[in-house]
Formats: sequence, structure tokens, C-alpha cells
Amino acid sequence: MRENRNMSKVMLAAAITAIAGGGVSIANAVSPCGEFGECKTLVEINASDGDIGFHFLMDGDDLIRAAIHNPEDEIIFRNGSWGSMREQFITETFVESAEPLCWEPEPEDEEYGELFVTLEEFIDRWQSGIYTFHGVGEGSNRPMGETTLEYDLPAAPTELDYDEGTVSWAPGSDLGECADSEELDELVAEGVLPVHPMDVPVAEWEVVFEADIPGDLKYSVRVPGDISEHEISVPQEFLDSLPANTPAKIEVGAIGFGDNATFYEEGDICINEVEDGCEFED
Repeated sequence: MRENRNMSKVMLAAAITAIAGGGVSIANAVSPCGEFGECKTLVEINASDGDIGFHFLMDGDDLIRAAIHNPEDEIIFRNGSWGSMREQFITETFVESAEPLCWEPEPEDEEYGELFVTLEEFIDRWQSGIYTFHGVGEGSNRPMGETTLEYDLPAAPTELDYDEGTVSWAPGSDLGECADSEELDELVAEGVLPVHPMDVPVAEWEVVFEADIPGDLKYSVRVPGDISEHEISVPQEFLDSLPANTPAKIEVGAIGFGDNATFYEEGDICINEVEDGCEFED
């Protein structure tokens, strides 16, 4: 009987994860996008770890090949299909670039490798402007669409906290490890950024509660950016389904109206703590 109850809890947790969605944000693509069903470009920043990436999404019907051109009409991505994929075609494609550090590590920090790009260098690499999507389908089907990449970057959430099932946070004023408020003031004054992140409206907050156990069960939800109380409750059924002494972390993302996103995370949370408590990784 107890095994059945435990199995039911695991199934319930999996169901919550599936319904709520899991983990990191992806683009809420603009639809339609010319002759594509959807397309979108965006910037995503992890303000706690200090990394930054370029993401895009495209969705078209029965494609054989697809490509993206930047505002200077240079091809920055191309893919194609062969064999069985050629027979069944391509539809949706979501791609994340590598996410280099946006802060310069000390020479002795070998663990971080050599990937490093300042926010200004990143903006120069991924220019704002119109990105054009091109596809090749069967026969004369050659869809085209375009979307605009902008640098309205929402500030990173701050004051993340977890207390007895409630995740809370506060709106921030900078980009965490990527740039503090003074650095952002300079970038705005120099015209590198169009607006200071603390002045960018938040369309939605994405909250992710992740249990650090096999299967990486997650509870994820989005709430409107203009909510009066910056907090959400993790369903008790989900928490009860987790084993004793489950390490967990929380992540909150500020999603702008152009889908640019800035996330911040906090770890070392112990769920259903008993006896010696949780063991956290260094």
C-alpha cells in the first residue's frame, strides 16, 4: 500500500511539472512572422552566474532548409535535412548560442575557460535591428519572415527567498554579474543601451522551483509583470511528493515585452528536512 502511495506522489509531481512547464524560458514567438508561422530573436542573461546568450525560434511548415540573416544581411545560421528527415521535413527550430561569461574572470579561475564577452561587445556582435528568416520547402515554397532584436533588457530580480512553500523576490536595478547600475548608466549615456534595465517594463515573471534529485523535477509558472505581491506558492502536493532532505533551488526571471529575459537563482534550499538535513554540492 505504501509503495502505491509513493508511486502516486511521483506521478503527481511529474504531472505538475508537465502542466506547469519546466525550467528555462524560451521565446514567446510573434505569430505570424511573414510567411513563417512564428519567429523570434532574444537575449537571455543569467545574472547570478554572469553569462549571456542569443536565442532564436522559427517555425514553418514542411521545410527542407532554413537560414537566418542578421541586420547586415549576413547569414548567421543555416540548417538542412537529409535522408529520413528530408522525407518528413523540418518545422520548429529553437537554438541557444553558447553563453559566455559577461564578466572577466581572474587568471587563476581556470574553471571558467576562455569564453568571456562584455555586454558592450555582445551588443556589437548581435546588432539590434531586423533579423530575416528564410526557408526552402517542397516545390516553390520559399517562406520568409522577419523579427526585430532590441536591447530593452529587464533588470535582474533580487532578494530571492524561499520560506515554507512561498517563493518571493523583488524587482532589481541592474544585470547582476553582467553589469551593475553605474556601468549601465554609462552604457545608456554612450548610446550602447537604449534604456536602463531598471526602467524596462516586465511583461511576466517566470518562477522555477527545481528539486535536485534524479529526474530534476520542477514546478514552473509565469505570472503577470504587474502583480502587486512578488511571490508565488509552490503546490503543497508537489512538495509532499519529494523525498526527505531534497536539495532544491529557485530561479526567477524577468521577461520583457520583447521576450528578452534576465534570470537570477538561489540554491541550498532543503525540502522536507529531517535528521542531518540536506547535502549540498560545493
